Amino acid sequence: MAGIRLTRFEMEIMDTVWARGEASIREMQESFPPKKRPGYTTIQKMVYRMEDKKVLRRVRKVGNFHLFAATVTRESIERKLIDDLLTVFGGKSRPVIAHLIGASKLTLEDVEFAEATLKQMQKGEKGQ
Repeated sequence: MAGIRLTRFEMEIMDTVWARGEASIREMQESFPPKKRPGYTTIQKMVYRMEDKKVLRRVRKVGNFHLFAATVTRESIERKLIDDLLTVFGGKSRPVIAHLIGASKLTLEDVEFAEATLKQMQKGEKGQ
């Protein structure tokens, strides 16, 4: 899992698999909006590449098609993306937070959630 990086397109495919638990190539393709829907063979090629990356695996065959399941969780991929982003900023989160605030992407609820999480983590550290 350490070296796995997914493209935006791969993340869109994974969203379908994570939501359904298992999905066929056709289901993955049909999850895209009609106006931006890639061709079946494009999705098929990406799925096979993702299988080589070990983020998808064939779980069973139904008729003449396979169902695929994720071998990684959404949380683990998101964590890796965030870690990579923070690495760009020398491990500092303030530039990221400043951007989120400036772009109106950080809500008061987000700040309250972060504060509660930090307090909970502090309690956990004091109890050890």
